[in-house]
Amino acid sequence: MSVPTLRGTPLPRLAITLAASASALALTACGVVDGIGGNGVSASATKGDDITVGLLLPDKDTARFENFDRPIIEKEVASLTHGKGRVDYANAEASPATQSRQLRRMVDRKVDVVLVDSVDARAIAPDVRKAKAAGIPVIAYDRLAQGPIDAYVSHDNELVGEVQGRAILGALGDRAATSEVVMMNGDPADPNTASFKEGALGELKNKVRIAEEYDTAKWSPAVAGANMKKAIRAVGLHDIAAVYSANDGMAGAVIDALKAAGATRIPPVTGQDANLDAVQRVVSGEQYMTVYKSFLDEATDAAQMAVYKVQGRDIQYDALAQDKVDSPTDRDIPAALVPVVALTKDNVKDTVIADGVYTAAQICTPKYRSACAAIGLTAP
Repeated sequence: MSVPTLRGTPLPRLAITLAASASALALTACGVVDGIGGNGVSASATKGDDITVGLLLPDKDTARFENFDRPIIEKEVASLTHGKGRVDYANAEASPATQSRQLRRMVDRKVDVVLVDSVDARAIAPDVRKAKAAGIPVIAYDRLAQGPIDAYVSHDNELVGEVQGRAILGALGDRAATSEVVMMNGDPADPNTASFKEGALGELKNKVRIAEEYDTAKWSPAVAGANMKKAIRAVGLHDIAAVYSANDGMAGAVIDALKAAGATRIPPVTGQDANLDAVQRVVSGEQYMTVYKSFLDEATDAAQMAVYKVQGRDIQYDALAQDKVDSPTDRDIPAALVPVVALTKDNVKDTVIADGVYTAAQICTPKYRSACAAIGLTAP
């Protein structure tokens, strides 16, 4: 699979903001900001506030999509358009064919812009071309879709894998060189999977022994659980020193499989997405870590880029799209990349709680109350 290529270095969010402010001030001095003249009349924006943003998300197994991404995008679109804009939403429930039909319907309904988190990056390309032919901009969200997309909003996905790989090495310490590690990769149809894997292997290769490795169709926890049972039979329950799991849904299934096989101590297991149940597993020590990717920043950036693109607000749009990435079909795609953080029991307060993703009360339910207290986390 071709791996999306990142070119350029993300500017800190403060630097982006300052750059945008400086540009805006310069144009204000000339009496024009983003096509708005001194009389406040738009000179170039193609649409006003009455816009429709199409939002296509890939599945419901990944908890963040329905719990965070969708409501944040809907709220931000409403805020940016003074309550006049709307989001036309559909979830593919892990079916590329369903997502294809959903995008075609949005083209038929003449939405103003589409945000698409592709189930299958390659399969969606013909529908992206149809949208572009109809004059509808398409912004790839979270996963880099193929075809003539206008922009990409996500994270440095290779860095995600690097963070996961470094966490495993840190957990194994001096035992790393003799340790057997199982790799539970994501869906090969998702271009991010190759980036996660490349980043992780960049850290793990020649430092641990990769005993077994599996791809996970559609990021399915059920598939991951079945593959983990195979790994246990092949490697031996007590010989598995760590499990690289590409996301939290699969991590939960991996841990369940280990428990079902009789494990009394769970080896270090990685994850990604900071799902609530994963954060609770991190607090309790069942899951070693998860990669926290700010849903708020990523979803907010996506909503802003979509609205700015439709309204012709080029200064704000360019301030967000500070990077360039290459896909297998296109080069120099403008991109906004959000930083990632390794979430462990040591920084739960400083990450998901500080950002308002979860409250201590949500995390520290009765089952996890003693584990929370052990790390100084108490619910009111």
